[in-house]
Amino acid sequence: MSIRSAGPVPSRRLAEGLLLVPAWALGTAGYCLTGLNRDGHLPPDWWLGPLLGAALTLAAHLAVRRWARYADPIMLPCVVALAGIGLAMLHRLDLATDSTTARTQFIGLAVGVTAFVAVLILLRDYRVLQRYPYVLFIVGMGLLLLPLLPLLGQQINGSRIWIHVFGYSFQPAEVAKIVLTLAFASYLADRSEVLTTAGRHLGPWTLPRLRDVVPIFIMWTAGVVVLVFQNDFGTALLFFGIFVMMLYVATDQFGWVAGGLAAFAGAAFVVFRYTSHVRVRVDSWLHPFDNTAQNGQMIEGQFGLAWGGLTGRGWGLGSPTRVPLVSTDFISTAIGEELGLVGLVAVIVIYALITARGMKAALMTRDSFGKLLTSGFAFLIVLQVTAIIGGVTRLLPLTGLTTPFLSRGGSSLLANWVIVALLMAVSHQARRPVVAFEPFVDLDVEATAWIDLSGLSDGTVSPRVKRGTPSPLEGASLPAASEEAAS
Repeated sequence: MSIRSAGPVPSRRLAEGLLLVPAWALGTAGYCLTGLNRDGHLPPDWWLGPLLGAALTLAAHLAVRRWARYADPIMLPCVVALAGIGLAMLHRLDLATDSTTARTQFIGLAVGVTAFVAVLILLRDYRVLQRYPYVLFIVGMGLLLLPLLPLLGQQINGSRIWIHVFGYSFQPAEVAKIVLTLAFASYLADRSEVLTTAGRHLGPWTLPRLRDVVPIFIMWTAGVVVLVFQNDFGTALLFFGIFVMMLYVATDQFGWVAGGLAAFAGAAFVVFRYTSHVRVRVDSWLHPFDNTAQNGQMIEGQFGLAWGGLTGRGWGLGSPTRVPLVSTDFISTAIGEELGLVGLVAVIVIYALITARGMKAALMTRDSFGKLLTSGFAFLIVLQVTAIIGGVTRLLPLTGLTTPFLSRGGSSLLANWVIVALLMAVSHQARRPVVAFEPFVDLDVEATAWIDLSGLSDGTVSPRVKRGTPSPLEGASLPAASEEAAS
């Protein structure tokens, strides 16, 4: 065997490093412009925050250069740009409310970058995660059930989705969505062919066998039921969408999408009929001005977006704090007010770039588990962004999800950095040079062996094996004894 490379493949790390400079500059510019517009001068020690941000950016870049050299070069700059804009906006909100949200968010950002680096170091081959679908499911369900424990769970704003440990609050569902996505991808990767071939055929569709679909339906149903019981319908929507999308990717059958949409419509009707919380959300979506006391958050957000117009009021010159919970659910309205429609669309385009690069990694990946994993996480990001930004702009009912990398929340920030690390680990394996193996044949050495049978004439067997010389039996007739022995 001889080994040759399929050709030089550029790592694109230089391109990533060059893109990280303007990505870091976006957050720095927002931070500095806020001080200049509000106070007429830069904040005291204005250089400290950008310097710490540059240090985290450099650490992430060096980790990618060392442990994921061939990873996608666009994804990390996009994430750094979003994180910087989010930190700058939270700092701007802190100035108006005299709080320290941005400082807490920066600590969460440092923890997220640390987790990002740790995943790249420890997960050298992501395919090891495919071995444990049921273990991953049990771990994910355990995380979802934590907020229901009497002494550990905490109910905030009507949803019991938090745990309180040592003075800190954490949302386990953010980590559970990663673990359960891994479980779905692992199970479907092992059974994608069975789901499409085995079973009964009904016209153009193939109905899979119950023993193949029941386990994953149990996984999905258990997760959704727990989330509904916790009054966390936004995360339940995420799980439902990821489940349907991954089934479609695994089977390439549109019937799963049609069935999923029908099931979603039925479930939405039942939830709307029997859950007052959802009826309030739908009413604030369709008729926000009919009840100003109930829908004040939505109304203020709409006025903020309208006041921002096309180009916005400018960093620090708007009034985004009029919107309740603007640092979590409605941070996109603050961006729309101060950066305008142009700034909000630019943020959406950055999310679209992350999704597109994730889908490209899925197309380049050679194994089904990697395809399901990357497409699942990419769809998770786009579905979450669509749900929350569509909710605050009244294109969809409000779900209460966080805006990835922008909203305040350490658990969300940690989970999203881990997702980006997994996407980059898979893209590294997909883009790295392929080593081709070729058979090696040395024509100067003849490997043919012949056995001297002349010793058989006297009843003894003493074969002699020779290599590299022509056989004396070639072209000659066997002796009589040899012919008898041969016969």
